[in-house]
Amino acid sequence: MRVAAGAAGHPHRLAAPAGDGHQRMNDSLIRPAANADLPALLKLENASFDSDRMSRRSFRYFLQQGQNCFLVAEWERNIVGYILVLLHRGTHLARIYSIAVDRSQQGRGIAHRLIEQAEKVCADQGRVSMRLEVRKDNARAIRLYGLLGYHPFGEYKDYYEDHTDALRLQKRILSPNAQTIHADVPYYPQHTDFTCGPAALMMAMASLNPATALTMNEELGIWREATTIYMMAGHGGCSPVGLALAAIRRGFRADTYLSVTDTPFIDSVRDEEKKQVIELVHQDFLQQLACHHAPVHYANITQVELENALEQGKTPLVLISTYRFDHKKTPHWVVVTAMDERFIYIHDPYINETDYRFALDNQYLPISRNDFDKMSQFGQLRLRTAVIIGLG
Repeated sequence: MRVAAGAAGHPHRLAAPAGDGHQRMNDSLIRPAANADLPALLKLENASFDSDRMSRRSFRYFLQQGQNCFLVAEWERNIVGYILVLLHRGTHLARIYSIAVDRSQQGRGIAHRLIEQAEKVCADQGRVSMRLEVRKDNARAIRLYGLLGYHPFGEYKDYYEDHTDALRLQKRILSPNAQTIHADVPYYPQHTDFTCGPAALMMAMASLNPATALTMNEELGIWREATTIYMMAGHGGCSPVGLALAAIRRGFRADTYLSVTDTPFIDSVRDEEKKQVIELVHQDFLQQLACHHAPVHYANITQVELENALEQGKTPLVLISTYRFDHKKTPHWVVVTAMDERFIYIHDPYINETDYRFALDNQYLPISRNDFDKMSQFGQLRLRTAVIIGLG
């Protein structure tokens, strides 16, 4: 998160917002940012940040994009502050990306009001939680966010340019139902477009055994073991039976769920020779699983079964379609990390930096149960599949 208070550094560096909210600027106007505000926003940005400033192009993108929460504070017809909160498609999470207040107006509670109004706007749009990150040694900022109701939920080691750690803060802004089931899952991003399965499996294994290697060599090694050779385009993806077998080889237990008896993903290619290869690989995986006495359940995985797995200390991998994230019908592996009455939370290994998405945005992502039910099926066969990882 970028917060301007005379500090410079990484674009997601957090300095203390000026003022603690005791001197309120009640007669200032908080409103949505408009295209006409661009010159004033650029002027405020250049005066507030010494480096890593948002460009004219970035401001124009966010002003025209319209999906996010972008507010300005106006005082005597001048823009004296702004807040930009990213609202990623397909999730119920909001993340404060940048906030700045005119130096001459600091100490009047403008940052406080901007954050409160942004929370209201995001809650009205169905967002459950607001997140941000702050320097671990920035006691002033941590105090302010504590007063606003933000609580630590993790850290980023060596996050800033000077190697200072970042504290990750979160606030529930809608329907504060207690999270009933929660798994402590470390985050690992996929490093290629085709290794979501290995990255998801590595996170699941690391949640059960912290000694699990989280390296790119391991990521690619699992992909070589678990790939079905062909997919719709490009490199092959990992099948559920292949991922289950890779987990078993590493000393874990794996239960595989398949809603169909047909070979997964075989309908994604047209070439008959490629179909034959996929079929041969799948049957070989099944034979190897049988040798390990690893169960394959030919049934729809239910949300009750996902809950039961978490309660038993296991970690589920689920295949989803990315359509609700990016309007593309791509198979994608995620890790189920928590569940409550309304939401299923996931770790998504794919980081889309072109959409201003970072590792913080991909952890414990809240997905409504109804949306998750729709996205956790893939292809014409509406394949539902999952791999439940447990200790061997």
